[in-house]
Amino acid sequence: MQQRFFVDRRPRPSGQSRSAESFKEFDATELYCPKCGQAVPVRKRLLLVLPEGDKYEYLCAFCATSVGTKIVRGSNEMRVII
Repeated sequence: MQQRFFVDRRPRPSGQSRSAESFKEFDATELYCPKCGQAVPVRKRLLLVLPEGDKYEYLCAFCATSVGTKIVRGSNEMRVII
C-alpha cells in the first residue's frame, strides 16, 4: 500500500508559525487524581486574581481533590479605581 502525504500550502499571516496559530492556550479536560488513582474529568475553578494573571485550580469531578493549577496571564493592565 502506498502512503500519501498532504502538505498544507495555504498562506499564513506573516510572522506566525503553525504552532503559534494552533496552541495559544490549553485547558485540561482530564488529569490524574491521586485519590481516585486514575485520570478523571476535571472542573476549573478561579482561585486567585493576581497582578500577573488569574490563578485557576483544577478539581477532580468525582472527589473534588485538587489535581493542578494554572495561571492565565492576561495582557490587561491592572487599574486601581478609587
